[in-house]
Amino acid sequence: MKYLPISNTLFIKNRAKFTAQMKPKSIAIFNSNDIFNTGADSTLPFEQHRDIFYLSGADQEESILLLFPDALNKKHREILFLKETNEHIAIWEGEKYSKEQATKVSGIKTIYWLQEFKKVFFDLMTEAETIYFNTNEHYRQSNEIETREDRFIKQCKKEFPAHKWEKSNQILQQIRGVKEPEEIELMQTACNITEKGFRRILPFVKPGIMEYEIEAEFIHEFIKNRSKGFAYTPIIASGFNACVLHYIENNKVCNDGDLLLLDVGAEYANYSSDMTRTIPVNGKFTDRQKAIYNAVLRVKNEATKMLTPGTYWAEYHKEVGKLMTSELLGLGLIDKTDVKNENPDWPAYKKYFMHGTSHHLGLDTHDYGPLKTPMKANMVFTVEPGIYIPEERIGIRIEDDVVIQDQGAPVNLMKNIPIEVEEIEDLMNS
Repeated sequence: MKYLPISNTLFIKNRAKFTAQMKPKSIAIFNSNDIFNTGADSTLPFEQHRDIFYLSGADQEESILLLFPDALNKKHREILFLKETNEHIAIWEGEKYSKEQATKVSGIKTIYWLQEFKKVFFDLMTEAETIYFNTNEHYRQSNEIETREDRFIKQCKKEFPAHKWEKSNQILQQIRGVKEPEEIELMQTACNITEKGFRRILPFVKPGIMEYEIEAEFIHEFIKNRSKGFAYTPIIASGFNACVLHYIENNKVCNDGDLLLLDVGAEYANYSSDMTRTIPVNGKFTDRQKAIYNAVLRVKNEATKMLTPGTYWAEYHKEVGKLMTSELLGLGLIDKTDVKNENPDWPAYKKYFMHGTSHHLGLDTHDYGPLKTPMKANMVFTVEPGIYIPEERIGIRIEDDVVIQDQGAPVNLMKNIPIEVEEIEDLMNS
C-alpha cells in the first residue's frame, strides 16, 4: 500500500458499532473481493472490498473477517483469516501480512490462516442461531458477475439450512454513513491531493491539448502523493463532451473558446474525494460562460448551506431545484410559462440540470449512507449542481465535498481548491 499506516483504533471502533447492532447468538462474515482476470495470466489491480476494510483495515486479497460477539471462547469473538504467506509467495508476489502484522493493522488478536476457516466456522456455527450475510444493496449497485461474497452466501445456505439469516447492509448503511474523525482526516488528505492535481493542470491547459494529456498530469500528481490514483474513472470533457454526464473517453482535442469540465478525484487509503471544476481552455471565460458559471456557483453555495442535521435528502433536492429554476430564469434558458406548465415529476429546470445535487462520499465514491432518514452530523456529501446547454457547447458543473456539522454550515474539505472565476483565470495565465 502507498498510504501511511492507519491507527487500528478506527477499525476497533467500527467493529464495536457493528457488533452492537447484531442479534444475540449471531455471526457476521465479510469476504475480500476477487482478483479479476483480464485474459491469459493477467489480472486487474486488486481492490479490497470496502466493508472488510472498514471493519478490519485488512487490505489484502483472500481475507475473511468473522465477528461473533457471543462466542463461548472469547478469542473467537473476532477472527481474521488470511492467506498463509511463504518464501515463494514473498519472492513472486511480495510480502503478505504475518499474523503479527495483521493484528497491528486491525487490532484483532486472533489471526488464523485461510485453510483453517472451514473447520473453525463449522464449530462456531454450532453455537450460533443467525448469520449475517454481506449483500450489496446500494441504490446504484449493478452486479453482473458472481462475487466471492455471493459464492460464500450460496454455499452457506446449502450447508446450514437450519440457521436464520440477516443482512449486514442495513447496519452498514447506518454506521458507514456517519464518519469517524480519522475517516474525515483521510478524506481531507484525498481532497488535498486532488487540489495539487488541479493546481498542476491550470497553467498546463492550452488550446490544442488533448484531454488524455490532462488526465496524465492528474495521475502523475496523485501517485506522487501516495494515492493509488483516481477514486473513480475521471471525466476530462471539453466543449460538447461536457454535456455528456458520464463522458470518460477523454480522447478529444481541447479547442480555443471551449470550456473544459473536470470531474476528477484522488483516492487515499481507499477513501474517495470527488471534485468537479469547469475552466476555459484558453484561460479566459466569455461573458456568457461567466454568467452561467456564476449561476451554478451560486446554486452550489446556497445548496451547501442546506446540508444540516435533520434535513431530508429528497426535500433538499426539491429546494435546490427551486434555486436552479430561479437561475435559469435569469439566464433566459426557461421562462415563467415553462415553470407554470411544468410536469411536477420532471420540472422545467431538469432540461438543463438533469441529475441529483448530492450523494454520500467515503470509502466508495457513491458511499453507503441512509437517504430516507434525516441527515446527521459527520455525514460527508458532495454538492454538485450543473447547467448543460448542448446547443451552445456549454456544460458547467461545480462540485465540492462537505462534512455536516452539529451547528451551522458544513465544513468544505475542498475550500482551498480554486473555484472563483478570477482565481481560475489568474492561475491559468500565470
